[in-house]
Amino acid sequence: MIEHGMLITIPARRGKAERVREGQVVKVINTHGQQVVDTWAFNAHDLTECMSMEHSRAAMKKIIPAVGDTLVTNHRRPILQVVEDTTPGVHDTLLAACDRYRYEQLGCKDYHDNCTDNLAAALKALGVPTPETPAPLNLFMNIPVIDGRYVDFLPPVSRAGQYIALRARMDLIIAFSACPQDIIPINGVDRRTTEAHFSVV
Repeated sequence: MIEHGMLITIPARRGKAERVREGQVVKVINTHGQQVVDTWAFNAHDLTECMSMEHSRAAMKKIIPAVGDTLVTNHRRPILQVVEDTTPGVHDTLLAACDRYRYEQLGCKDYHDNCTDNLAAALKALGVPTPETPAPLNLFMNIPVIDGRYVDFLPPVSRAGQYIALRARMDLIIAFSACPQDIIPINGVDRRTTEAHFSVV
């Protein structure tokens, strides 16, 4: 378990996972302002139960969580609640984590860092087996829905130092990936990927 309140780095293009107790608050900081952070949460006692975007959208009756909203698991139980958000409130629950296939489709001939592999590496570092990759809560990601039908991929609107705080509603394992997408501008128009940070209190 990490030290109470200690600032932990999510390295650029890499993942990080930690154990969190029920009632603790995880603060995720967009340190440089333009970095998307893919976020997953798993029941610490049963990894087959995990935060689910499709179940959460139904529970919240919205596609972007705001302060007071609770994200739920694939068993429809509360797992994380948004308790503070200093960003403009633009996050994404629609898109899957990037993976090798996504980058192949974007023209990559060689291996490209990706959030799916980052999740597996982060969990492995905790000695946790990797489950199937659920759709993540893409913090700070700007995917507007246009005319109720189409989506676009735009740079984040958050600024350096802004953060979102999430309260654990069960004992859980939280995992992050500082998204390595540098082909389309979801990490800013300059496509520069950076580290982000989080703390647990």
